[in-house]
Amino acid sequence: MSAKDTYLAIFTSNKASQRWHAWYAMSDEERRAKGEEGLAALKAWDEAHRDSIIYEGGPLGPTKRMSPTGMADVVNELTVFLVVRAPSHEAATMLFEGHPHFTIFPCDGVDVMPLLGPNPDAQGAA
Repeated sequence: MSAKDTYLAIFTSNKASQRWHAWYAMSDEERRAKGEEGLAALKAWDEAHRDSIIYEGGPLGPTKRMSPTGMADVVNELTVFLVVRAPSHEAATMLFEGHPHFTIFPCDGVDVMPLLGPNPDAQGAA
C-alpha cells in the first residue's frame, strides 16, 4: 500500500453531551467496571485490526491554540487518535463500525481522513 492508503482516525467527544454527562454521573465503582469492560473491548478490537493499525496513537490531552492574537487554552472534541492503513477511505472508516470508544466509552464517533503527506513507512529512511 502507498501513502494514499494511510488514514488518520480521531475519536471525538462532545463534553457537553448527554453521553459524557452520563459517564461522569456514574459512581466511581460503576465507571471503573465500565472502564474495565471498555479496555478489554479495546484490546480485542486492536487485536482484530492489528494488520490495519500502523500507529497506535493514544489519548489527547488539553489543547493550546496559537493564532494571530496569541496563545489560548481551548476545548475541542478531539479525544483519541490512531493511524490505520486500508485500501480505501470507506474501508478505513468501516474499520471503526461498533468501536468500543463509542459503544462503551462516551466518544461520539470517529473522524477518518486520508493522510496526504509522504508515506509514514518512509519517514527516517535514508
